[in-house]
Amino acid sequence: MSFVGRLVAFVCLALVAGSCVEPGPECLAPANPGGGWDLTCRAVAQVLDGTSMRVRNVPGAGGGIAFAHVVAERGGDPNLIVAASPATTLRLAQGQFGDFEAKDVRWIAAVAADYGVIAVRHDAPWRSFEELIDAWRLAPSEIVAAGGSAVGGQDHMKLLVLARAAGIDPRAIRYVPFDGGGEAVTALLGGFVSVAPLDVSEVLSLFEASEVRVLATLSPERLEALDGVPTARELGYDVSWIVWRGFYAPAGIDDARYEHWVGVLENVAASPEWEALRARTGLSEFFLAGKAFETFVNEQVASFEVLTAELGLAP
Repeated sequence: MSFVGRLVAFVCLALVAGSCVEPGPECLAPANPGGGWDLTCRAVAQVLDGTSMRVRNVPGAGGGIAFAHVVAERGGDPNLIVAASPATTLRLAQGQFGDFEAKDVRWIAAVAADYGVIAVRHDAPWRSFEELIDAWRLAPSEIVAAGGSAVGGQDHMKLLVLARAAGIDPRAIRYVPFDGGGEAVTALLGGFVSVAPLDVSEVLSLFEASEVRVLATLSPERLEALDGVPTARELGYDVSWIVWRGFYAPAGIDDARYEHWVGVLENVAASPEWEALRARTGLSEFFLAGKAFETFVNEQVASFEVLTAELGLAP
């Protein structure tokens, strides 16, 4: 069976018995609960409370299960949107979704920005980012990291570009993939891994509760939500990782429905409810929609193709 066939068969089994499609507005989160894609869907659904938008988790293949389901089974569904981020464009750039390409869906909008962070448990032996980097340099194979993306995916890439900036062989980095940031956080808190290259929204509540220590952010400037945490850039490592939070829709929807979804998300991003939700979750303001967002996505796929080749991860 082909890659597409395996993914579609898997996702149909994973969804509710009897049908892969149900009527009404629906947002697919391509990972298990607790991570960034799950937050993206649930946050928008919360602001759109009057629409009764359903959220469904469809984990697997770093977002590939959900992507294949949309393209092969829901290609003209006008009620469906799917959470996306640079993790999506990165996997497309690497050819990890089989023969699927960015043009196989319609890119609606990005509604917020998240940023990468390097987190450890509250009782980790490293009190600073410099201490962690020093330990990594001495024995990179002895420190195990975990993220909510597949090998070669977004969370893994954060570590690889950091390692390269720090003069560490990226191939020596040990990384354990999970289907969503929630699972990676659980592994970190349970002591099964030592480091988690996640996003602000995935660790903010744990940071505030002093359950994790954030050693550095991959943002251009310090973040108000993570008071006192330095950026990797100010520590001498020229690395940043912006995680836009956005959505795509099936390629077969008509222009009127596409513009409808653009308008819906534009209204969400401009609402006071969304501003309050961003403040609670550590998300930053960022909005890009329609053709401009589609161009942005295509350019990011191209840039990730280059980065993937530079890091020796090209398929």
